[in-house]
Amino acid sequence: MKRSGLILTSLAAAGILSACGASGAATGDSEDTIVLGYFPNLDHATAMVAKDQQFYENNLPEGTNVEYVTFADGSDFMTALKTGDIDGGLVGPGPAMNNYTNGADVRMIAGGASGGTVVMARDGSGIESIEDIPGSTFITPRVGCTHDVQFETYMKENDITSNRIGGEMIHQTGKPAQYEAMFETGKIDVAVAPEPWASVLAQNTGAKVIIEPDEISFGTSLPASVLVTSSELIESDPETVQAIVDAHEEATAYIEENPEESKEIVISTIDDITGQELEKSVIDGAWDNMFFSTDIDGEEIQAFGDSSFDLKFLKEKPDFSELTDTQFLN
Repeated sequence: MKRSGLILTSLAAAGILSACGASGAATGDSEDTIVLGYFPNLDHATAMVAKDQQFYENNLPEGTNVEYVTFADGSDFMTALKTGDIDGGLVGPGPAMNNYTNGADVRMIAGGASGGTVVMARDGSGIESIEDIPGSTFITPRVGCTHDVQFETYMKENDITSNRIGGEMIHQTGKPAQYEAMFETGKIDVAVAPEPWASVLAQNTGAKVIIEPDEISFGTSLPASVLVTSSELIESDPETVQAIVDAHEEATAYIEENPEESKEIVISTIDDITGQELEKSVIDGAWDNMFFSTDIDGEEIQAFGDSSFDLKFLKEKPDFSELTDTQFLN
């Protein structure tokens, strides 16, 4: 729970508020304020639905002020969690793991969504299969992010690596909402795109799918987004954490029971954040590449961490035995 007077100031000073803008901002001096973060990606749909349907407000004690902040990538999200500027929210497992190994106080308390990482080749790039990728330029949202680890794990299993570890693939990073423009200018050849941005590339640029979301490493077994908070909040206020998880589960059930309404919420929210109004056909295609579940498997989290170490994103082999805490799941 936050004393909210300095939240907006500290976020802006740290450069954390993304160019996309924030969904919410601290507005008062209430001691009972919960600040939650998420990204304008389809695998964060549970946060968008929960915000739209006020599930957090309805589950937390009456009078609790709920505020929302959006992020462009997991590094900025984790910085905000470490500094106490947010209480939790949805982030990719990669940034949570990377920061945990560096001593960050973070716990994964539920899964968000799985699937949705698609590898796309630019039309005209000459890339027809993974064998054509060496020497090309690929883009991911961030070095060592979930999508990056998935892609580089898959490629290494096929004896292809990035220039970061002595290979022939050239790595760039950038916001998924900008991938379309970068394809059009020819600055990148391959995009490791979280949905709905993969479907945007397919529909608007003629990009070709090279690796399907159920084919890429950890594509169906690892959550593409996880609900996180700090162990400090778990220990000091477990009732609040339980309310956050209850709201998250309620949003997950809503998505399953109301897919069309959920799609409209996602389209509207992403437009508000990024200024891009995605076509319904894009979301329909992207939705087929995703499934929403609160499940989280500690063993799979460990396997993903081991692969991050193998790819040299982590300096030491991690121990994630305490990173997941599923006690609040019903």
